[in-house]
Amino acid sequence: MDGEIRSDLAKDGSGAEEDVGSREAFEALKADAAPATARSPRQQPRWQPIAKFFVLFGIGAAIVTWGLTSSESPFVYSVMVADVAANPTAYADRTLRMEGLLQDGSIQFRREPCEYRFVLAEGERAMNVRFPQCVVPDTFRDGMGISVVVEGHIDTDGSFLATQVIPRCPSRYEMDERQQNGESAPHPAAPPSPST
Repeated sequence: MDGEIRSDLAKDGSGAEEDVGSREAFEALKADAAPATARSPRQQPRWQPIAKFFVLFGIGAAIVTWGLTSSESPFVYSVMVADVAANPTAYADRTLRMEGLLQDGSIQFRREPCEYRFVLAEGERAMNVRFPQCVVPDTFRDGMGISVVVEGHIDTDGSFLATQVIPRCPSRYEMDERQQNGESAPHPAAPPSPST
């Protein structure tokens, strides 16, 4: 009799008895309610990778568009002063990086409004440059024969309006050679290092 009772009745964890037939009916209802194609909890819907691609593509396109349409052009043409002086209209409405030798004695400074004016030359060609700021690098000096790179654009009067002035310092070997020829350095000598 004990075996019959166990086949007809089952115990749940709390010690209460439950009819086996009602448990089977509950399991059948639960199986009917489950979808026909069950997915594991880790599996993604098919549209998610496609959506991720389009979101990343949209962000990339927005960054490229912003870079190309911002007020400053991301592209800067690098040219020699002789090329610009020969045909300034070819470089109109472009941001340029122009390089040439600083013509000796050409640096002029005006206090009101604050502005530096100088001439860059290459061979027979030269171009006037205006730099409307009060501070220039220390190595930007007359009489040193230094090469200078300026960034900016050609102004309406035909001069170059610089937003940046970058003197190109001679190498250590060039400076040694110049000093042997009696020239001075474009910057003061470094103080001797303290010996310990």
